[in-house]
Amino acid sequence: MLNLEEIKSIIPHREPFIMIDRVLEMEAGKSVVAEKTLTGEEDFFKGHFPGNPVMPGVLIIEAMAQAGTVAVLSMEEFKGKIGYFAGINKARFKRKVRIGDTLTLKVEITKIKMGIGYGEGTAMVDGQLACSAEIVFAIG
Repeated sequence: MLNLEEIKSIIPHREPFIMIDRVLEMEAGKSVVAEKTLTGEEDFFKGHFPGNPVMPGVLIIEAMAQAGTVAVLSMEEFKGKIGYFAGINKARFKRKVRIGDTLTLKVEITKIKMGIGYGEGTAMVDGQLACSAEIVFAIG
């Protein structure tokens, strides 16, 4: 549905810190399904961990948040704004994410009130849960 250049027109993230490659499905302000394919060229693999490269858990949650941000900033009233982390709740990591994996990120926006939003997200690899979390964000 959206390619990388279209994503960049919605959120301000750029290389090396953009954590999604494409959006497969989206209902603005409601939900999103996005993907990130890990090629091994990502900077974080150089140090996390040499000889045993694993995507850091905080970056999995960042990818989830970026996907959710695309859905929120696609809403007319939030175009041109930025989404900032305000909290991460109930984060659980269930599977390593490695080079060659495609991370499928699903985020459901559960509430937006007075510039504060809430979302529930999952990150899956090959149908297996890698991470789940509730994210809280401020729109500014």
